Amino acid sequence: RMWWVVGYATGGAVLLYTLYKWVIPGAVQYHGGLALIWHDVIVEWILDTLTQSTRPQRLLAAVHKKATRGNPRSVVKAIDEFCNQNEWAMNVGNEKGSEILDSVVSETNPGCVLELGTYCGYSTVRIASLLPPHAQLITLEFNPDNAAVARQVIAWAGVAEKVRLVEGESGEWIPKMKEQFGVKTFDLVFLDHWKNRYLLDTKLMEECGLLKKGSVLLADNVVCPGAPDYLEYIRNSPQYKSQFFKSHLEYTKAEDGLEKSVFLG
Repeated sequence: RMWWVVGYATGGAVLLYTLYKWVIPGAVQYHGGLALIWHDVIVEWILDTLTQSTRPQRLLAAVHKKATRGNPRSVVKAIDEFCNQNEWAMNVGNEKGSEILDSVVSETNPGCVLELGTYCGYSTVRIASLLPPHAQLITLEFNPDNAAVARQVIAWAGVAEKVRLVEGESGEWIPKMKEQFGVKTFDLVFLDHWKNRYLLDTKLMEECGLLKKGSVLLADNVVCPGAPDYLEYIRNSPQYKSQFFKSHLEYTKAEDGLEKSVFLG
């Protein structure tokens, strides 16, 4: 009887692990909403509870373990490997990063960049590694725990001299950019924070005179989770020339994309 109980428990554990590791992730990877609920709510809670740590802390540990200090591309690679093999995370990811973000940064060749939503510093490192000498990247993060991890990721990548990480709300900091940091206008703005802030913060940047003719806005996750009010505004405004780049939600096969919008003045 004891062997039966042990065998039953072992079989149950194997089944649960199989469901957790392969079956459910495989089932949700084509559906953005389900993928977000599974990875960003359920799995994160399970792992936080079991490890008594946070996802950003686990991501940082992977960077320290696998990335070469002072090599931004190795940091990006280590994070992508962590997210593909261990644990999903809400970075822009390598597909959108290599095919769209990197290209837009290189084409724009910006001297002054604003990133809204640092998270763990993945896209910050991608952008900073492509900036010309003496360029400035201001990245804004609302969550202080995420910001603490991002600082360490940015430092490990060796790009800290190009980056100014600011903690706080975008609605409070955008009006202070000129006064606090001597910013005249931004050449490139990467929107990757709360999706319901995309439109509000774009209008705020317009009001504060932070956009000039030729300034580029690049907005991530405009399909999933989605920013419909932002897309409606940016695509119909005579102030912008806008283009959609189809892609997938990071580390899944679910439909997503980025919107690139050039400010026409």
